[in-house]
Amino acid sequence: MENKISEGNVVKLTKQPNTITSLKRDFKTLGVEKGSIIIMHSSLSKIGWTVGGPVSVIKALTQVLTSEGTLVMPTFTSGNSEPSQWENPPVPKSWWSIIREEMPAFEVKITPTRAMGRIVETFRNWTNVFRSNHPTSSFTAWGKQAKFITENHGLEAELGENSPTSRLYDLNGQILLVGVNHENNSSLHLAEYRSEFPGKSYIRNGCAMMVNNQRQWVEWEGLDYDSDDFEQLGKDYESKINYKPGKIGLAEARLISIRDIVDFGIDWLKEKRMKKIF
Repeated sequence: MENKISEGNVVKLTKQPNTITSLKRDFKTLGVEKGSIIIMHSSLSKIGWTVGGPVSVIKALTQVLTSEGTLVMPTFTSGNSEPSQWENPPVPKSWWSIIREEMPAFEVKITPTRAMGRIVETFRNWTNVFRSNHPTSSFTAWGKQAKFITENHGLEAELGENSPTSRLYDLNGQILLVGVNHENNSSLHLAEYRSEFPGKSYIRNGCAMMVNNQRQWVEWEGLDYDSDDFEQLGKDYESKINYKPGKIGLAEARLISIRDIVDFGIDWLKEKRMKKIF
């Protein structure tokens, strides 16, 4: 999720505009290489004023990766979900049944993201991208492994096994955080799936989707996610490996191994969430 800052304030904070050329240099300095497999979470405003905005950020990154690489972004659609669980903002109980009955079904090509930021929404409409067919937790990918990462994303897989996240793990992909911290690092939900911690529970999810060419409200059991401690998990991981963030434009940026932080997170969640309860 992107924290919005007015464009005027972004201009004031920026000494020199970012360009495709300068961003390519920044991505390479951070460690992005030709052929890398990357999932990016980002905040455009934190990068600073950029000539061409989100288009330039995506062009810069894909040009560094080349067609041998792969770029992935989460394109979540949290508005298409069980309304009784909404918190940002909650809606009156009297609305719930109306929402379940009238919410348009998820469609890969047209359903927009919600509160994911301008870079993600631009990437969703990018040329030659694949988007996974999950009504709440879809991912969009471009490049060599895009089809493999996004195909067959089952309803109950969500962010766990047999999801794009687990395929990124299997491919030894990297997480790129630009102007956001680990609270926005959706790959850590895979650690939640794989960890056994106190209080781990499942909830009833719902969404509107197409079933046999008919719009239906479908329900399933899914993990009750909790990202409240992800920022601290990330800090502890970085401290352990003595990681030093870099910069993309004005934004603090990180490039780290999915496998390493997920494996670290499995044990971390088991230990820290036990302390939280007891």
